[in-house]
Amino acid sequence: MPRLKDFLSQLDSQSSQPLYLQLQRALRDAIEQGALGPDDALPSERQLANDLGISRITVRKALDGLADAGLLVRRQGSGNFVGTRIEKYFAKLTSFSEDMRSRGRVPSSQWLRRQVGQVTPEESLRLGLSPGARVYRFTRLRFADDEPMALEYGTIAGFALPSAAAVGDSLYEALERAGNRPVRALQRLRALRLDEERARLLEAKPGDAGLLVERVGYLRDGRTVEVSQSYYRGDAYDFIAELSAG
Repeated sequence: MPRLKDFLSQLDSQSSQPLYLQLQRALRDAIEQGALGPDDALPSERQLANDLGISRITVRKALDGLADAGLLVRRQGSGNFVGTRIEKYFAKLTSFSEDMRSRGRVPSSQWLRRQVGQVTPEESLRLGLSPGARVYRFTRLRFADDEPMALEYGTIAGFALPSAAAVGDSLYEALERAGNRPVRALQRLRALRLDEERARLLEAKPGDAGLLVERVGYLRDGRTVEVSQSYYRGDAYDFIAELSAG
């Protein structure tokens, strides 16, 4: 496991890049590579300045940039701490559990509903299923390190799973075992205010900012396998998309 001092040792006073940017990059790398975990405390400005032989103004300028980017949280009287926000990349089709594990967080779920039923007219249109076809419905509260992050409502085409009980912590892992994991998806993201019930489940306040992600997942042969709605706490999640001009 890399250590913070390994990243800080890379600062070079002879480089053409300003020291505050070098320090900012070193701390960002330390966070992204796990040397500093969510909610870990950083050394004080004075300690960083003394250890690195640079001014406190340089240290503060580096920390300001990380705080503006949401990577650090400043707590008056306590210091600087690594932020607990989660970055979700829209360009990669991954499950919640995979996202959390890739960031060193421990995912878990609380089941609110896990059942089999017949497709509704609306689900029939979105999933491309015949009236009366079987579907599985899942509602889960998703946690990272025991902190509620998202409330998920999912409907899965009945042909994709052997049973509702086949799904454990990860729906996508269950679909993969059945040979029916989505290979592409269409997603829509919009901001909203959390209503009283969803705020209660997510340990937020009614009216707090939230994010709704609607996903339709497809198999390689073009069949629709998944329709889901996920409500995320707005203070805990950032959605990122990489764009190109070509």
